[in-house]
Formats: sequence, C-alpha cells, structure tokens
Amino acid sequence: MRDLAVGFGYLFKGQRWVARHGRSYGLGLVPGLITLVLYVGLLVALFTWGSDLVTWATPFADDWSDTWAGLVRGAFTVLLYAGSLLAAVLTFTAMTLLIGQPFYEALSERVDRDVSPDGTAAVSDLPLLRELWISGRDSLRVVVRAALWGLLLFVLGFVPVVGQTVVPVVGFFVTGFFLTEELTAVAMQRRGVVLRDRLELLRSRKTLVWGFGTPLAVTFLVPFLAVLLMPGVVAGATLLARDLLGEDTVDGRSAGTTGDDARGAGDAAPPSLTKP
Repeated sequence: MRDLAVGFGYLFKGQRWVARHGRSYGLGLVPGLITLVLYVGLLVALFTWGSDLVTWATPFADDWSDTWAGLVRGAFTVLLYAGSLLAAVLTFTAMTLLIGQPFYEALSERVDRDVSPDGTAAVSDLPLLRELWISGRDSLRVVVRAALWGLLLFVLGFVPVVGQTVVPVVGFFVTGFFLTEELTAVAMQRRGVVLRDRLELLRSRKTLVWGFGTPLAVTFLVPFLAVLLMPGVVAGATLLARDLLGEDTVDGRSAGTTGDDARGAGDAAPPSLTKP
C-alpha cells in the first residue's frame, strides 16, 4: 500500500514544481483553456438542442400519447445528457493532451532536465506530425478501452445495492488508471515506449497508478479545476513515469522513493521498450 501514498504524492510534487516555475505553468494552461472553451461550447449546444435531437431520432413515438412519448423521450434526453457529460470527462484529458502536445512536451522535458542527475532529457527524434499521429491514435485506443469499461460498469450499475455502492468506486479507479496512462504517455512517448508497454508498466504498479489517477478522476469532474491543475499534473506524471521506468533523480534515488524502498518499489523490471 506504500505505492498508493507515493502515487498520491506525485500530485503534490508536480504542483510544487510548476509553482516554482511560473513560465512553465502559464505555458501549460493554454491547451486546457482551449479545450475547455471547445467543450463548453459543444455542451451548451447539446443542452440547447438536445431535446429536439431526441425528438428527431424517435419518430416512432410521434403517434403515441403525449404522456408516453414525453416519458420515453425524456428518458432518452437524460441518457443523452448523462452520456455526453461522461464522454466529456473521459475525453477531456485526451483532447487537452492532443491539442497541447507541443506545450506539454516542452513542459515534460523541462521537468526531466530539472530532476535528472545529468541535467538531460529524452528527446523524440520523430517529426511533430508523426508524434501527433501516434498520440491521437493511442488516445483513441485508450478512450475505446475506457468506454468499454464504462459500458460494463453502466450495466452493473443496475444491480441492486452493488450498483449504487461498489460500482461507482470501481468506476473512479478505472477512470484513474486510464487518466494516468494518458498523462504519463507525454513522457513515455518521448522515450519511445509504445502503448502496449506503457499499459504493462502501469499494470505492474497498479496501486501507484491508482494513488495518482483516482484522486484526479474525482477532481477532473470539474473541468475548470482540471485546467488549473493540468500543468502540475503533467509535471507529476513525468515524475511518475520516471519512477515506473526506474530512472534516478537528482538525489540519486528512483523518483518518489526513499532509501531501501526504492529497491523494493522497483523490483518489477520494466518491459522491453519498443519504438513506435
């Protein structure tokens, strides 16, 4: 369970890092603000014309009585709104990272240089368009995985008692796992770690990942707060990625661990790293 606290600690270490580097924090805010404006516009449009969209999509209810048609269309409208909000939460980070790829690459590199014993950072040798393609492709794959989990949890939500107690908690842990994957991908993609190997690394240290990602899953339910925290989150995710890969920091220890704990926490060797 020590990894749980270590993962949670990276959230604070990331925020502390950007607090000491004001320019990096300002740079990291830009993608989140762009994404927030885009998502707010889409959600406002959806909530404005959502009921009309449902009416158009349910012509079979035109001949029903007003009561039954209203109930069915009302239920579909609620599901549309709920599904859209869930999709917004699940995709907000992925979209922000995609839009902010150059910004977050620069931020992550600065963190790496600052904490690396030799003051260097891994740099991708791929063209920007190739990096954007890989990032977008991997984000889509992660979103699909998250959506499948979301569908399963939605169905289980109808199970009495369990659906109202256990399922929501599991949902936050699942969302936290995939959020962490998206965020650590910024640093790992620069190192040439492909999605398959990233997922293997994350699964090998689940409690570490949950400690970092699960609180974020709760926090990111408030998009504006997510925007403010995103620069520090990317910085913390870079430190987390270094921990997962067993890379030393300036104090000569694996990121996030101390003394003998560094050896115990890093017993699982990272998988072979494959270039994309």
